[in-house]
Amino acid sequence: MKRFALSIALAAFAFGLFIQGADAAKWTSEMKEGKPEFKSMGPLAFGPEGILFVADTKAAAIVAIATGDTKSAANPKPLKVEAINQKIAALLGASADQILISDMAINPISHNAYLAVSRGRGADAVPVLVRVKTDGQPEVVSLDKVKFSRAELPDAPSDAMVGQGSRQNNPRLESITDIGYLDGRLFIAGLANEEFASTLRSVPFPFRNVANGTSVEIYHGSHGRFETRAPIRTFATFKIGKEDHLLAAYTCTPLVQFPVSELKPGAKIKGKTIAELGNRNRPIDMIVYEKDGKTYLLMANSSRGVMKITTERIDKAESITAPVSDKKGLPYETLEGWTGVDHLDRFDANHVVVLRRTEGGALNLESLPLP
Repeated sequence: MKRFALSIALAAFAFGLFIQGADAAKWTSEMKEGKPEFKSMGPLAFGPEGILFVADTKAAAIVAIATGDTKSAANPKPLKVEAINQKIAALLGASADQILISDMAINPISHNAYLAVSRGRGADAVPVLVRVKTDGQPEVVSLDKVKFSRAELPDAPSDAMVGQGSRQNNPRLESITDIGYLDGRLFIAGLANEEFASTLRSVPFPFRNVANGTSVEIYHGSHGRFETRAPIRTFATFKIGKEDHLLAAYTCTPLVQFPVSELKPGAKIKGKTIAELGNRNRPIDMIVYEKDGKTYLLMANSSRGVMKITTERIDKAESITAPVSDKKGLPYETLEGWTGVDHLDRFDANHVVVLRRTEGGALNLESLPLP
């Protein structure tokens, strides 16, 4: 009888491995093996089966990498790594002031942290993907022989400096400002070479053809006008009623909702501004989480700290269509003690990982309880 039960258990286990293998093959069957090329590394996001999406803003492309990092960490240890930038600099043979961390993503399976790093500054900067395991030790992720696929944006802005004097900028560097994955689609925010430059894309994965994006228009209460050229800085997927939405944050700091169903190639849509969270500020990262039966947004900002934003009655939120002096709409609180946060991402059901700057300039990587 025990042998029969063991046989059943082994068969079930083998079937589970078969299903996992089939799922993995589903996502990687159209990938090729080799070394993906990068001009830069910007926003990061995880998809299914340990697949990491890496935005190459300079090339206006997304690269999907099968990391193979699929061993589950059921009870991950709290993460705390002091001066992670100095440790990465030593790993790469550089000084800390020559290391720039442009984004961070936590693998939801292994809970390892992945960092998009630049070694050096300016035109000579070299993009490097770094992984920090739960033991706190950074390592370079070798991309010499990996499974990957690439999606290039067909309507990206030109790679050239525009403007005059101190206002010069290269719009190509904002071709991709944030990315996120949900249910077989990769959502991409950024700028396009259209008159309505601010763009959202809903790209099926595995990648095949990438169509032109959806041009988006918003009313910016702090600026007192409609805008079509300001890029989304960060967004999160959120279900309102039974419909999936993107909640997108812009500089100075409107929060806008877009129904996912309206993101059609070549379309022009108008978002619903549901909050003005304060001007003279740039949002950096945003996640959605639940606590005590309620759902919140957690958003890191350049000059207004980390905000805990309530989503209660978000389905009843009024659209902001008139000038706002500073704040209006969804209420929020600024979290005391959460200072110097450059990036954040969800760690597990109860924790978030932050990359935060100390007074001495070092960057610490640590997990904190969700507030």
